[in-house]
Amino acid sequence: MEGLFLRFLINLKSTTMLKVNEYFGGTVKSIALENVEGIATIGVMEDGEYEFGTGTIEHMTITSGILDVLLPGETVWTTYLKGETFVVEKDVKFKVKANGQVAYYCLYI
Repeated sequence: MEGLFLRFLINLKSTTMLKVNEYFGGTVKSIALENVEGIATIGVMEDGEYEFGTGTIEHMTITSGILDVLLPGETVWTTYLKGETFVVEKDVKFKVKANGQVAYYCLYI
């Protein structure tokens, strides 16, 4: 029984906890996770315009709502709907406009 309990404690210690992030005064929130797909966040944002920076390549998929995106070097905003994905390069800034509440899944490559 002691060996089983010790294995439980070792497994518990090696488990990564979810990390909650909050930006722009709480109008953007995300939960970070790491699984077989890699490191990702699942998040939500309130209606508004935001600028983000990247540290890795990001594949962002809209899971609910409508998001307008202005990628670096572009002059025209592109609209993304539920189920659509856009890719943002590493070490750049990009702008988004949430048209109402938006939910997203972001995979970091």
